[in-house]
Amino acid sequence: MPSYRFREAAALLGVSDDSVRRWADQGKLPTSTDEAGVRVVDGADLAAFATSTARATAVAGPVAGESARNRLVGLVTRVVRDTVMAQVELQCGPFRVVSLMSREAADELQLEPGVTADAAIKSSKVVVEVPESRS
Repeated sequence: MPSYRFREAAALLGVSDDSVRRWADQGKLPTSTDEAGVRVVDGADLAAFATSTARATAVAGPVAGESARNRLVGLVTRVVRDTVMAQVELQCGPFRVVSLMSREAADELQLEPGVTADAAIKSSKVVVEVPESRS
């Protein structure tokens, strides 16, 4: 299992190095020492911590019925329309979500930068990639 230095862990969690250091000092995030004597976080511990501390930035509103289980509240940051299609980008907490839809749908929903919207995500396939620099 890989281990991460505080800077790397902070980047993965979307927080500052100081936050990771504070959590480690408070005993909220387990650490060990690597061969160079530097405090590191085990990958499994970091994943567990990320999962346990994840929280939505807002609560999605009620829906009459929906098969999608992954709903994120976001802020529309960009809408690119052509004659047939629209590309809509939302910032949902730390996540950027991009949706392709008909221009008609984007117009009917009045999607423009600054509007809040829910991203309901349903996919039968998820691609997971590992970076080349994986240790």
